[in-house]
Amino acid sequence: MNNKYLFEQIDINEPLKLDCGDHLKNYSIAFKTFGKLNKKKNNAILICHALTGDQFCTGKNSVTKKPGWWNILVGPGKVIDTNIFYVICSNVLGGCMGTTGPSSINSKTKKPFGLGFPVITIGDMVSVQFKLIEKLGIEKLFSVIGGSMGGMQALEWASKYGHKINSVIPIATSYRHSAQNIAFHEIGRQAIMADPFWKKGNYYNSKQFPTRGLAVARMIAHITYLSESVLQRKFGRNLQNSKFFSFGFDTDFQIESYLKHQGISFVERFDANSYLYITKAMDYFDLSTKTTGLRLSLPENNLKYCFFSFSSDWLFPTSETKTIIQSLKANNANVSFVEIQTDKGHDSFLLDEPKFHFVFRKFVRGQIKESRL
Repeated sequence: MNNKYLFEQIDINEPLKLDCGDHLKNYSIAFKTFGKLNKKKNNAILICHALTGDQFCTGKNSVTKKPGWWNILVGPGKVIDTNIFYVICSNVLGGCMGTTGPSSINSKTKKPFGLGFPVITIGDMVSVQFKLIEKLGIEKLFSVIGGSMGGMQALEWASKYGHKINSVIPIATSYRHSAQNIAFHEIGRQAIMADPFWKKGNYYNSKQFPTRGLAVARMIAHITYLSESVLQRKFGRNLQNSKFFSFGFDTDFQIESYLKHQGISFVERFDANSYLYITKAMDYFDLSTKTTGLRLSLPENNLKYCFFSFSSDWLFPTSETKTIIQSLKANNANVSFVEIQTDKGHDSFLLDEPKFHFVFRKFVRGQIKESRL
């Protein structure tokens, strides 16, 4: 599919130095904007997407034809009100929705990068976003907001460019990936690489892609986005299409059918190599240092933090958010924090969660009042 006219794109014809020591000679950034930038250019919000997200945070995804992944929170009159804010959302470096990644054409070989694409980090993703904000002519962002991997990016913004933002809102995230999370990601990567159609990442000119491996990776990951109680409530041990077991390996249980659907629908919109690269970037993320604690912006930048966690999130539990808050408060940073009581698990930040939306709106409105937008 030619996506050229389905989203905005900026081509950067200068080298990008990467944390791995390698560099990209040039690169493209795919993004979407919503609302209007005011004359003072002080109403811009950057929204950072999660692992499998993209730049279509609201409205309609012009590629997949599905609703934006954060329609519930972003739009006219919503928590992130596009009648007030100029909202920017870009596809991350390494992604597969227009920003340079492993499926992009390598200018040297004139073929897709595949595994020739350099290994990237969350820091590299944020460096690309910073270049985008510069190109848009914005000196300072009203806020950087993100959930899950998007929250990692928001924290990286606070670490690298705290002087360039007024507030940061990290949601359902952590300052580093735990051993458990790395383990789940590695199982997903192994599922992809075990697919005979993966071909060591060189499948782009093939008739068949490693869809089975990618689907299994998605099924594994999706379990971590939920909670045991919500799975029990929605599915329990309910059978799919019968009152009796099949006594075979067909899909007996509703939960099996649900996970298979998640896997099948995912491979229609995501690239297997991008999944490898982005999960590795998440695994490498770690803002902690042995000598100085967390690398986060200190009070002299007047940066305001508002953290959200969810009580049933076992992927990024509240205890990890509290570690960040303790470090920030020890440095007299301006920090707000709310744990939302819910049984919906990690994905709560994407769902209809009224308590979360209420507190989120209250913080944003307070920031609007302070900045006199």
